Amino acid sequence: MSNIIEQLQWRYATKKFDDTKTLPNDKLDILKQAFNLTATSYGLQTIKMLVIKDKTLRLKLVKHSYNQSQVVDASHLLVICIQENILTADVNQYYDNIKDIRETPENILKPYRDGLLDMMSKMSIEERQKWSTNQAYIALGNLMTVCAIEHIDACPMEGFVPQKFNEILNLEAKGLKSVLLLPVGYRAKDDMFSEFKKVRKPITEAVIEL
Repeated sequence: MSNIIEQLQWRYATKKFDDTKTLPNDKLDILKQAFNLTATSYGLQTIKMLVIKDKTLRLKLVKHSYNQSQVVDASHLLVICIQENILTADVNQYYDNIKDIRETPENILKPYRDGLLDMMSKMSIEERQKWSTNQAYIALGNLMTVCAIEHIDACPMEGFVPQKFNEILNLEAKGLKSVLLLPVGYRAKDDMFSEFKKVRKPITEAVIEL
């Protein structure tokens, strides 16, 4: 069995974190870089991640997370957000970055720049937000895999009240909306769920080969 499969077997949605343990900065840096390196459609990166260590702040968020204690007991809370809107400036900045980093001439980039601007102009704000939310789920999956590889415990969460998070974290001022949570840290020794066997369909039922 390959090492990555062993790590994925080790991973589980952590129900109880050891609130005395804190992720070292090098591990946090790996998660930040993994988020930034996540594949996104067109590479546009219309998502952002908040890394929250402040427990006083997280205590305010617990009641808006259906009292799930992982939000405050974990070492850090990662909040994956989307932009409220995707602007012309975002598209232009992306292609300007390509031009600077790869030294790609504008005459080559222009058709792609114009095509993406045209696509975005035909989408409503709601459609743009849904498009960005899809990217957020890709980032969540990537972060969970990296956590497993690095032996960082994590618990993906959709169960929270985004509007309350947005208010408490002042996300509107940043042009953001919260969509997903990922508390990260180290499992508590008495979390009985860590010893449970994984329940999955047989590979033959989950995967169809044609």
